[in-house]
Amino acid sequence: MIFLKPIKVKICGITNVEDALLAADAGADYLGFILYPPSKRAVDAATVKAITAVLRQRPDCPILVGVFVNESAETITQTLTDCQLDLAQLSGDEPVELLEAISDRAYKGIRPRNIEEATEQAFSYIVDPDMPLLVDAYHPKLYGGTGEKADWSIAQLLAFDVPHFMLAGGLKPENIVEALGIVRPWGVDVASGVEASPGKKDAEKVRAFINNVHSVLTH
Repeated sequence: MIFLKPIKVKICGITNVEDALLAADAGADYLGFILYPPSKRAVDAATVKAITAVLRQRPDCPILVGVFVNESAETITQTLTDCQLDLAQLSGDEPVELLEAISDRAYKGIRPRNIEEATEQAFSYIVDPDMPLLVDAYHPKLYGGTGEKADWSIAQLLAFDVPHFMLAGGLKPENIVEALGIVRPWGVDVASGVEASPGKKDAEKVRAFINNVHSVLTH
């Protein structure tokens, strides 16, 4: 299995400076901060601001993403500015109009139940083709971070047509190479799969995950 371009890696659910620097040092392309209080990995704006202030001192600072659920466009754009974040990931039930309002700084995360829903949602939410589209595992109540594996057969079909398709849901060092071979995404997103406990990363798992992603370029 050979990929002609590096797969983008997003380490999500960052809650502290130590884990942020660990992920950046390991080669993460994106770091995600969950600004949704009910999440096990939630952080407030003040914490994010303190972490990003450290990261911004790096010449190789990853792309910094705030993860939002059902917030207003005004709240999202203000938080991006205040916290020195590059992008917003909209992981709730946001209408397409909200994404369009901040399309130059936002992308959508979806949790489709079936291929019909996946196709309808995916192409409705691709407002800017240069932005990612993230597909996570379906859960009737939770907005991501479940640790459940997404449906790779659905993801495979979407990835074929979506240029910046990012796969999430149940990924971990042990299954990421298999997932890449089946889905062939542009990028991958992991949170619980590289944790020691909710909100605390496991250094060995983070490094192993990113190394395994990078290995598909050489095998």
